Amino acid sequence: MKFEHRDRLIALAVVAAVAIGYVVWQKATDTGLPEGFASGNGRLEAVEIDIAAKTAGRLKDVLVREGDFVRAGQPLAHMDIAQFVARRREAEAQLRRAKIAIDTAGSLVAQRQAERSSAEAVIEQRQAELDAAESKLARSEHLVRNNNVSQQVLDDDRASQRRAKAALAASRAALAASDAAIGAAKAQVIDAEAAVEAAKAAIESLDADIEDSTLTSPRDGRVQFRVAQAGEVLSSGGRVLNMIDVSDVYMTFFLPTQEAGRVPLGADVRLVLDAAPHLVIPASVSFVSDVAQFTPKAVETEDERLKLMFRVRAHIPQDLLLKYLTQVKTGLPGMAYVRLDQNVAWPPHLASNVVQ
Repeated sequence: MKFEHRDRLIALAVVAAVAIGYVVWQKATDTGLPEGFASGNGRLEAVEIDIAAKTAGRLKDVLVREGDFVRAGQPLAHMDIAQFVARRREAEAQLRRAKIAIDTAGSLVAQRQAERSSAEAVIEQRQAELDAAESKLARSEHLVRNNNVSQQVLDDDRASQRRAKAALAASRAALAASDAAIGAAKAQVIDAEAAVEAAKAAIESLDADIEDSTLTSPRDGRVQFRVAQAGEVLSSGGRVLNMIDVSDVYMTFFLPTQEAGRVPLGADVRLVLDAAPHLVIPASVSFVSDVAQFTPKAVETEDERLKLMFRVRAHIPQDLLLKYLTQVKTGLPGMAYVRLDQNVAWPPHLASNVVQ
C-alpha cells in the first residue's frame, strides 16, 4: 500500500510538471499578436560607404574620428598633392609652348603663301618669255626658207625657245612646291592647336585629381572606422574610412513560407528595439526575397516546404531618419512586426508610443 501511494504521488508530480512546462512554453512562444500579423527578430542595418583614394598616393591627414557624424560634402581626409601640382606646372608650360607654336606656324603659312604669289608671278614672266621665243623662232624658220637669215640664227632661236619652255616648267614646279609648303605649314598650325587642346585637357585632368585628393562625404552619415592612417601610401582605390548612410536604415528579418507569401511590398511594419522597448518605430516592407534561405534537396512534402525561410527587409522612412539624424544607430537588435492584413488594427502595445 505504501508503494502504491508513493507511485500515485510520483505520477501526480509528473503530470503537474508537464502542465507547468506546457504553460511556460506557451507563454514563451506566444507573441501576443492577433491574427493578421507576423514577427521576426533582426538587427538595424544601414548602407555602408567606403571612402577611398581615387589615385595612388600618400595620405596626408584624416580630419574625422570613428563615431563622428558627418554631413554631405564635408571634407574627411586629404591626399598629398605635391606631385599633381608639379605635373600641373609642367602642363601649363606645355600649353604656353603650344600657343607659341601656333603663332610660329601661322607666320610660316603667311610666308609660304607669299612665296606662292612670287612663284605665280615668275610663271607669268616665264610664259611671256616663252611666247616671245616661240614668235621669234617662227619668224626665223620663215626667213631661213628664203635665205634671209642664217642657219645659226635659226639654231639660236630654237635654243632660246627650249630654254624659255624649261624655265616655265621650273616655275610651275616651284608653284607646286609652294602649295605643298603651304599645306605643311597649315598642318603645323593644326598640330599646334591640337597640342593646346591636349595641354588644356591635361590641366583639367590634374585639376580634377587635385580636387579629388580632398576626400569628402557623399552623404550625411556616421564614421564607423578608419582603415588607413596619415602618412600611409595607398594604391588606387585604397580605403581610408568606412561610414554608414544614416538616412538609409533598415532591419532585415526572416519569415516562414506561409507568412512571407502574404507580405506585400509596402506593408506596414513596427520595429521595437531591445535598447528602447518603450518606443515603436514605423517602417515599411521594401524587399521580400524570392529565394528561400533554406531549401531542401527535394521539396516533396508539405512539412519540408514549411521549413523554408524568406528574407524580408523593412525600411524606416527617410524623413523620420532625417528628423532624428544624430540619434540614429545601427547594429541594435530588436523585433519586427508585420501587418499582413491591412484591415486589422495594430494591437495596443504596437499602436502607442509610435515615433513621429
